[in-house]
Order: sequence, then C-alpha cells, then structure tokens
Amino acid sequence: MIEPIVEGHGVELVDVVRRQGRAPWSLRVIVDTPAGDGGVAVERCAAIAREVGAHLDAADLIPVATNLEVSSPGLDRVLAREKDMAGAVGRTLKLETQRPVGGRRRFRGCLVRFEAGVATLEMEGGKVAIPFAEIARAHTVYDFTRDDFAARRDAEA
Repeated sequence: MIEPIVEGHGVELVDVVRRQGRAPWSLRVIVDTPAGDGGVAVERCAAIAREVGAHLDAADLIPVATNLEVSSPGLDRVLAREKDMAGAVGRTLKLETQRPVGGRRRFRGCLVRFEAGVATLEMEGGKVAIPFAEIARAHTVYDFTRDDFAARRDAEA
C-alpha cells in the first residue's frame, strides 16, 4: 500500500519500520530519490506522510494509535536494498546478520566491495564476506571530524 504512494511522489521506498508495544505504535517510512542521494525535501516527506496516513486510516489496518514518520536516509543511512549497499562501497558500516557468520552476528568495518549480492567488509581482523540475504540490518556510520564542526563555525561567522 505504501510503495505506490511513495512512487507517485517521484521517490523510492527504502524501508518501513514498525515498532509495536504500548500505544502509540510507530511506523517509520524511509524514502530516497532515484539517485540515492538522500535529497528528499521536507515538504515532500510531509506530503507523503499525509497521503500514507489517510490511506492507513481508511483501510483501518493498524488497531492502535500510531505515530507516522516519513524521512529520507540520514547520516546513519539504512542499507535495506542491494542498490543502497552498492552505493555505500568505501564507507564504514555496522551490520547484523540473521545467523552467525564466522561465529558472530555483529560487524563493523569498511565496505570494500559489493558484488554478486555479497558484501565484503574490511575489519581489524581481516576481511569477511557476507551474503546480502543474510543481513538482518545494516547502516552507514558517519564519523564526525573537527572539520565538521569548523565548517559550522565558519558558516555562523
């Protein structure tokens, strides 16, 4: 139901995350431009949220009050599609696998290659190859530097 609405606004659906428990539940919809640059305007996210919210209300699919959030990928960009993973080559990632790979499920390292559906991470102990189908969650890690804060000070001056 959500993907056709998102595509109607000229963007792509990256991920949908539903958190349940005590009301209100939350539904987070992550969208991106076809170029994958994260440049989705706030106004477009708001328009998508209004339309998705109206459709969800009309279909009465969620039995409790729900907070709906529509956003573009941030600095810790979710890598839910192979396209996203391929675009993250050269970046630092944190990922978790569905089942242990080499005796562990959590990894952090530089994505040095993504080919034929396999992500190769360079870590302290060497390289590890993880099939995309085995990845439960993955996102980029943004390492802040002094330059990030210096640029802000320069802009404020």
